[in-house]
Amino acid sequence: MFDLSFAEIVVIAVVALVVLGPERLPKAARFAGLWVRRARSQWQSVRSELERELAAEELKRNIDQARGSVRGFDESARQEATRLRDDLQGTVAGTPSGPSPSEPPPPAGDEPAAPPPPSAPAEAAVTPSDQSAAPADEPRR
Repeated sequence: MFDLSFAEIVVIAVVALVVLGPERLPKAARFAGLWVRRARSQWQSVRSELERELAAEELKRNIDQARGSVRGFDESARQEATRLRDDLQGTVAGTPSGPSPSEPPPPAGDEPAAPPPPSAPAEAAVTPSDQSAAPADEPRR
């Protein structure tokens, strides 16, 4: 605000002492201090009120932006759901009633379903450590 150096403040104090005199100077200093405190208090009040208003305005802007993005997401989700429902209905309406050729026919009657064919027996896996081990009857070198 005001840029006063220490030398300027000393000059103002000396002039005030000369003009007001030693009897009225303490009273004038108290009065000046009171007005400076009031001015600072008012300035802080205005500043904090302005900051609150700006914060409230920014919050409203963020809320409106969030609402807009939620509306956009909601609309796109509804469109996607409608598209998927239409695709599903078209698929259900267009499929044949029998099983597809890639599926095996269901078991007939009371016979239980046959278990899957057994796979080839698994050969024992040979690890490098097994290959380096010598048989028990052969001496190691």
